[in-house]
Amino acid sequence: MINVQNKNSSYFVEWIPNNVKSSVCDIPPKSLKMSSTFFWNSTSVQEMFRRVSEQFTAMFRRKAFLHWYTGEGMDEMEFSEAESNMNDLVAEYQQYQDAPVEDDEAEYKEDEGVDENYET
Repeated sequence: MINVQNKNSSYFVEWIPNNVKSSVCDIPPKSLKMSSTFFWNSTSVQEMFRRVSEQFTAMFRRKAFLHWYTGEGMDEMEFSEAESNMNDLVAEYQQYQDAPVEDDEAEYKEDEGVDENYET
């Protein structure tokens, strides 16, 4: 996990401590020795959400597998709402990615009364 985080460090913000969560399942799927989940709070996750959204949209346009869900009582409007929610999520992550990084160091020094011109 450390290797994955170090390899992708440019996608992580340093101001979120413990921004990677993982878990190992005791009972893996059939024919596998182990199963794990890895999730991180980073703007890079928007690529995965974007890809899922594009695939969902393509299938929904063709109404692929839709009959299975509507046969169980779901409405097509619920799928449209889910698609909209996914697009909103991608847009929100994009907004955070595009946000400028604020330089809090100068503000911190002012709050602590540190004089940058003072030499010891």
